[in-house]
Amino acid sequence: MAEEAPEGKSGAQADEAGRAQRAGGADRAAGTDGAAPADGAREAEETVHVDADGALLTGDLELPPGARGCVLFAHGSGSSRFSPRNRAVARTLREAGLGTLLLDLLTEDEERADARTGRHRFDIPLLGRRLVAAVDMLVHDARTAAVPVGLFGASTGAAAALTAAAERPEEVRAIVSRGGRPDLAGDALPRVRAPVLLIVGGDDQQVLRLNEAAAARLTAGHRLHVVPGATHLFEEPGALEAVAAEAAGWFTAPPPRTGP
Repeated sequence: MAEEAPEGKSGAQADEAGRAQRAGGADRAAGTDGAAPADGAREAEETVHVDADGALLTGDLELPPGARGCVLFAHGSGSSRFSPRNRAVARTLREAGLGTLLLDLLTEDEERADARTGRHRFDIPLLGRRLVAAVDMLVHDARTAAVPVGLFGASTGAAAALTAAAERPEEVRAIVSRGGRPDLAGDALPRVRAPVLLIVGGDDQQVLRLNEAAAARLTAGHRLHVVPGATHLFEEPGALEAVAAEAAGWFTAPPPRTGP
């Protein structure tokens, strides 16, 4: 299941397209058509690197003034930190006062190999470890150490997010899955302590059934939210906006965590 299949770019193509898209998205978010925003209107996006067991991962960190949390994004199979859908959700989260970190879960060499073999995209333990390294970076970085961390996962990234949350129960405060495959988190599901919001399109029947089965294994507080009429990529009018609004509400006012 290729979460961002319509884009179909990876490696250097994704970087080039992503830089152009990122610049255009920043202009739209600021409402400027290319003009510089007023001083203090928004924080600049900063490229950061995460060392995950020797793999240097690239991410884009953006913190609005007075951020009250930071959400780490885990993209789905065949995608990258330039996912237009994740970036649209991230803009809404920043408008709600949350910082965002959009992270590539694979290196460029791994992306090229995965495009040929598909070996890495369903390696949930590997992707989960990469997210754990990113969570650890956020909780130790002076810019984000004082705010709670949330995880937003799409497609296979949702399984990686749940796996990472199970490994960092104190650090991860809330999780949102968009059209995710939480079932791939397996035995990590009952170990998750942070509240989980599972968002699925009403017309994405196969993934909806997989989410229902995964929800039955969760012991943490959780909710399954179905967007009526939406398919897997939430391409229908208003569907992605509904996802973003639900995610913003979950991250800004999450239910209590379970366990100690």
